[in-house]
Amino acid sequence: MTSRTAIFGVANEKGDENEKLVELFKNRAELKKEFAELRKEQHRLQQRVKEQQGATARITQKLEHLESLLVDPEWAHTVVVFYQLRALNRRCQRKLAKFAEQLKQQRERRRQDSQLAGWQEKLEQSASALQQQIGEHRMHVQQLEDRLQAERQKMESMSGLAKVLKGRAASGKLDELAKQLADAQQVEQDLLLKFDGIQHRKPPDTAGLGIADKRSINFMIMAFAQQLYLQFRDERLVSLVKESGDKSVGAINYGNKDECDTLLALIVGQCDSVEKITDFADVLQRRTGLIAEHAVFKDDDDVVPIAGTVATVFAINASGVIREKDVNMLGENFWGLSNVLSR
Repeated sequence: MTSRTAIFGVANEKGDENEKLVELFKNRAELKKEFAELRKEQHRLQQRVKEQQGATARITQKLEHLESLLVDPEWAHTVVVFYQLRALNRRCQRKLAKFAEQLKQQRERRRQDSQLAGWQEKLEQSASALQQQIGEHRMHVQQLEDRLQAERQKMESMSGLAKVLKGRAASGKLDELAKQLADAQQVEQDLLLKFDGIQHRKPPDTAGLGIADKRSINFMIMAFAQQLYLQFRDERLVSLVKESGDKSVGAINYGNKDECDTLLALIVGQCDSVEKITDFADVLQRRTGLIAEHAVFKDDDDVVPIAGTVATVFAINASGVIREKDVNMLGENFWGLSNVLSR
């Protein structure tokens, strides 16, 4: 007995040691995995620090460059003009982006309303047809109830011999009518449940805008971008505004103080002009149609036309006279046009 205990005791000890060894290897594997994850995270953070240091260095360099320009009497006025031009460029970008977003939302709402109206109409038609069916079936149930009640009264009014002779047949008829009534009531319940389901049916998800809708939206956005362009009375100024968005401060010299003051006066007047764009829906619609007539797409499912095919700006005066000018607004990305088009 003692020897057996000793043997099993040794076996149990070895088993415990094996389990501990397995657990140790598991823990070691988990630690290695966690360590690898930590090293990966450390590498990612080091990369972010390097990127941030690079960005900080670039900003510091720009600030030092700007400071050197501002302390230079020949460049100080040019710097002011540059940032005023850039501010006007961004104002035009914001105005175009706002118009594009409102137009997209309007079209999406219109499409959703149209789809919802169609779904609602079909739902009402289904509900109306089912209501009629329920009403007709209700009359059928009522007739069965009346017949069953009449047969019961008839059976109850039978006297001795008549009850013996006709009772079994009358009882069978009552059972048959009761079964028909129960079946009809079940059908009525099913119809009512179906009607309730129609009443609580949720509208389907609306489909997104199609290719034709997106093209139409883009034509109108391009027409509005042209309107912003045409608001500029000075062709040199519109070029300078566009240029300020593409180049950095110090890349352009706008001249001496008098020349810069003249430009600043033009910029102030132009800011007022941009903000005073009034109702021009008819002109916008007509310009949109002209753009659409000339637009060519690379593929059938493209919604943004080839830039060269929409490189004509259409100026339409109050008398409806059209003047054309070659300006590739999409290709040159005036006012960030390519960034706000529907895709």
